[in-house]
Amino acid sequence: MTGSTTLAARRAFVDGAWTAATVRIEEGVIAAIEPFDAAAADLVPDDAVLLPGLVDSHVHLDEPGRTEWEGFATGTAAAAAGGVTTVLDMPLNSVPVTTTVAAVAAKRAAAAGKLAVDLGYWGGAVPENLGSLRALADAGVVGFKCFLSPSGIDEFGHLTSAQLEEALAEIAEFDSILIVHAEDPAHLHGDGPLGRRYADFLASRPPASEDAAIRTVIEASRRTGARAHIVHVSDGTALDAVRAAKADGVRLTVETCPHYLTLRAEDVPDGDAAFKCCPPIRDAANQDLLWAGLLDGTIDAIVSDHSPSTRALKEQGGGDFGLAWGGIAGLQTGLAAVWTEARTRGIPLERILPLFTSGPARIGGLGTRGTLAVGEPAHLAVFRPDAPWTVRAADLEYRNKLSPWDGATLHGRVEATWVHGALAYDGAVVARNGREILASTAAEAGAAATTAAAAPGTQAAGAPGAQAAGAPGAEALAEEGAL
Repeated sequence: MTGSTTLAARRAFVDGAWTAATVRIEEGVIAAIEPFDAAAADLVPDDAVLLPGLVDSHVHLDEPGRTEWEGFATGTAAAAAGGVTTVLDMPLNSVPVTTTVAAVAAKRAAAAGKLAVDLGYWGGAVPENLGSLRALADAGVVGFKCFLSPSGIDEFGHLTSAQLEEALAEIAEFDSILIVHAEDPAHLHGDGPLGRRYADFLASRPPASEDAAIRTVIEASRRTGARAHIVHVSDGTALDAVRAAKADGVRLTVETCPHYLTLRAEDVPDGDAAFKCCPPIRDAANQDLLWAGLLDGTIDAIVSDHSPSTRALKEQGGGDFGLAWGGIAGLQTGLAAVWTEARTRGIPLERILPLFTSGPARIGGLGTRGTLAVGEPAHLAVFRPDAPWTVRAADLEYRNKLSPWDGATLHGRVEATWVHGALAYDGAVVARNGREILASTAAEAGAAATTAAAAPGTQAAGAPGAQAAGAPGAEALAEEGAL
């Protein structure tokens, strides 16, 4: 993006608070933040707010290889429509999975020319590639994701406790991050048909599985000194162990997702696998514990774990929760869903915004991305917090029009999204100016920045808004694959 423009808002989210401001953009970068100017080129309506573009560090775009599930074009369009301007793609369920340098190259080739928003990549840590993770880091992945229970994808195997510690020790050598799907298989049961009753599926993946696996990660991180991140925490009782670990100095971060914060087991219709994910949506009392963890700072980020599949996979088994594919499509609706619930709890918008912006950015090692700050990419969203709207799955940007919020009335609508200073979405996707984000090891950050300057369309560690893989970062895992 070249040229200059200005956006002015009576309420802009700057430094964690609302302020009247004018954002001046030069060559796709925020050049200045000045007092409000009613004569600015683009004036945000008084009933709307100006936000930094959201960051979603846990997204399954499924390309190459399973583009019938989602894809870079449709997935990044959904992101832009949800106010998300940076996504980090999970290493499954694409074919090949992102566990080799060649697979990173295949991802990059598949993404070319399709991006409505910026895109970075997680690598995978599986039994076959332990000992060679540094090569993936050098290829540009922002960190590594693993499972402690079967992922549902044969080519992406899970790690034993011993292999988890091996992976963490290896990653500690170059200070990257391991993000972990934390369910202990010893506590899981009911593999195969379970029937249409949601209660039976819920019982098959009890909170004890999450709690045990999270404690395993904590102790391995403590012993190795490595940075670890727990993805899609659904068990609120496990947060006590997280609090204690953080107080002890363990290098741990955690995330949760809109479906855990807004949907309740009591309300899930039997036979409706649009609500199936792993770990599962739990009850209202558990949800209250998650909200408490958000408000006290235990939870570091809210991310979608956007895990789509085809309708046929979702409906296989005729509504049998044991046979249907697991995963929630929530990339486009995440902010509105969580804000709607926050309103009912008397929680102001500014309390949750960092969990959608700077929190995921730190987990992914993206520096100060997710903030309105001079020098950052001009990624912005115009959001009407009081505007009600009804979710119609058929109107969402996803390739497969499925949503557990279908028919729900939400508050908060994204009116426009800007990516690198250019309008990307204004009710429809109008431009595809997204760029790759390639992390590099700290030793190569300078060379990466030079590469970024020489190659528009790719942003490397050391470039504005990006940062070396050694920066705080980690993310999530995709539930989609876990059955």
